[in-house]
Amino acid sequence: MQKTLTRVSIALALGMIGSQASATNGDQMLGVTAMQWGMAGAYTAAPQDAATVLTNPAGLADLSMQEFRSDFGFGFLNPPRKVNGQDSDSDLYLIPSGALAYRANDRLTLGMGMAGLSGMGVDFPDSAPGLAGNQAIVTTKQFFKIAPGFGYKLNDKLSLGAALNIDYQSLALYNPMFQLPQNQVYGFGATFGLTFKPSERLSVGASYTTKQQMDEFKWNTLNGTYGMTMDGPSILSLGVAIKPMPGLLVEADVKHIGFSDVLDSIDFKTPAGTSKMKFGWDDQTVFAIGVQKQINPKTTVRIGYNYGESPIGPEDVDSNIGSLAITEQHLTLGLTRQFGDRLFTSLSYAHAFHNEVTSNSGSGNTIELEQNVVNLQMSYRF
Repeated sequence: MQKTLTRVSIALALGMIGSQASATNGDQMLGVTAMQWGMAGAYTAAPQDAATVLTNPAGLADLSMQEFRSDFGFGFLNPPRKVNGQDSDSDLYLIPSGALAYRANDRLTLGMGMAGLSGMGVDFPDSAPGLAGNQAIVTTKQFFKIAPGFGYKLNDKLSLGAALNIDYQSLALYNPMFQLPQNQVYGFGATFGLTFKPSERLSVGASYTTKQQMDEFKWNTLNGTYGMTMDGPSILSLGVAIKPMPGLLVEADVKHIGFSDVLDSIDFKTPAGTSKMKFGWDDQTVFAIGVQKQINPKTTVRIGYNYGESPIGPEDVDSNIGSLAITEQHLTLGLTRQFGDRLFTSLSYAHAFHNEVTSNSGSGNTIELEQNVVNLQMSYRF
């Protein structure tokens, strides 16, 4: 019985954790739009597009617009990864995003954002070559967030904002032990933020996203009912941005992601009872720096660097076989080209450098990942 329970735990770890890794800071993306990705996730103090409603809603009040702004785009994720030397057969995923902002008056700006913040899946033909037969693992997972919010300018220096988080999450898991078909749940949370500009050259920002409280997944199968709950972590972000000269912006952010509150362990309900799934994820501190330079009135370029230590250590590899949430260092590039006063487009490329983690328990299990992400964004304002 204990052996069976252990195999079930490992299989679930593959499905839940491995399927979350569309992101590069644990299970959280560096950004939402191409502009945010180009700055490597350093956007808390100097938001530049309507997607700030998802990350720091106070930034809505500071956007460069008169009445209306829209920012829509999509990204492609290519994540080469391995489990014990076996490649996953799925290697390309679509990431949608979009946001709107409306300036109601000189102080109040309303916004609405939607983005796929986590998801994709894995397709390993044999995750444990040393065992008899093929230990195939196939998962799919999606996590979308819709965020209506507002930014309010208290005065020329201070803006505050808040957004409601409406979450959608789906998950399917197929492995040698059982098959759990696609299922959907919903959840809620909130994001609060502020920006403060003591001078024309300096701005600071802060935002806090609460823990995302999700409904319980339930699967009714021929063997009985399975169930589990997968909440989203809280995120605290602090940023400082400076403009040392006209056309040049430098921003540095630090983020604390509370993974230990949601992915240290999860209760997994089976027909035989409830078992505690110990994943052992640690909280993650992320450092990001981005530089933006306006080359001419129509062209702006960006470069950024992002680092966050993997929330999964060698002691927890056996509980996270197939996890793709282990990348640590990221380099990003970005470009914005303006077409007239109202329309412009942005492009970004991010590379998460190869990282691998091997179990220190003597099992020899190894997980590997690197990532490439390309984002395209179209923006319109008036």
